[in-house]
Amino acid sequence: MDKVRRLKINTDESRQVIDITDKVTNLVSKSASACLVFVAHTTCAVTTADLDPGTDLDLLDAVWEMIPKLKYRHPHNPEHVPAHLASSIIGPSVLVPVEENKLVLGTWQRIIFVELDGPRERRLIVVSIG
Repeated sequence: MDKVRRLKINTDESRQVIDITDKVTNLVSKSASACLVFVAHTTCAVTTADLDPGTDLDLLDAVWEMIPKLKYRHPHNPEHVPAHLASSIIGPSVLVPVEENKLVLGTWQRIIFVELDGPRERRLIVVSIG
C-alpha cells in the first residue's frame, strides 16, 4: 500500500466540521506507526476533537471569536482573511500514532476537517509513517 494517499472532501457549508476519522483509518498502511493528515489549503484546517452534539459549532464559534474585526489588506480578497487566520490558529495538519493498524485516539477523540470558507472541494494528504 502506498505511504502517501489522497482524500477529497466536498463541503456543503461556509463553515463546517466533518469527522474524517474512518476515512483516514481506511488509508493508513498496515505497517504504519504514525499517520500524518495534512490539508493542502489555507482556508481550512485539520485537528482532533470531541464531537458530542453541538461541540462542532462550539469550536467554530470559539475560533471566529478569536479573529479580530479589522480592515484587512489581503490583495486577492480581504473577506477571506478571517478564514486564513482561523486556519492558522487551528493548523493544517495532525499527527496521530498508529498501533496494530488502528489510530491511537482518546475515547471521544476524532480526527476532524474544519471548513472555514466553503463550500468547496478540498484535498487532504494522508501519510503513513513507519
